Amino acid sequence: MKNEVLFVTGNLHKKKEASRVLSQFGINVKMSDCEKVEIQSDSLVRVAKYAASLASKKLGKSVIVEDSGLFVKSLNGFPGPFSSYVLKTVGCGGVLQLISGKADRSAVFKCAVAFCSPKSHPLVFEGKAYGSISSSVKGSGGFGFDPIFVPIKGDGRTFAEMPPEDKDRLSHRGTAFRGFGEWYAKH
Repeated sequence: MKNEVLFVTGNLHKKKEASRVLSQFGINVKMSDCEKVEIQSDSLVRVAKYAASLASKKLGKSVIVEDSGLFVKSLNGFPGPFSSYVLKTVGCGGVLQLISGKADRSAVFKCAVAFCSPKSHPLVFEGKAYGSISSSVKGSGGFGFDPIFVPIKGDGRTFAEMPPEDKDRLSHRGTAFRGFGEWYAKH
């Protein structure tokens, strides 16, 4: 199928977000059961490029891979590319404890979506969402650090308090997947 992309991820939430955004471009997202290999790096772009290149060669097909992270200014960008690990070990509450008492609660969510075919170098599409860390966990939607992230372009709600279409419009992942969708639709 020409308008189908293979998404190498084990995260169903990310697959659903990608599907919602890319459906606007007539692109169907299929989740791959290929394991995403993540190198240790402080660069989301490097992590996504490496994983996409490796998966594409292993599967012999074109793939997309996504990597994202929450970068908190008062924590010198932590957890950044280690967000998944930090979420599993200390969770949203742990991040709130780390910035407790800090005046600067600004943060940015970053995302890198890499597309790669077996005979090409990966292309990367990036997205950012600027905002701040809330004072408490709020909302039951979304996943990851969504319950503590309030986007600047929003109306004061965390990503977890928003319906999916509002989050997709404002999020780092939505921006990166729209960039990919626009490119893919033209090629």
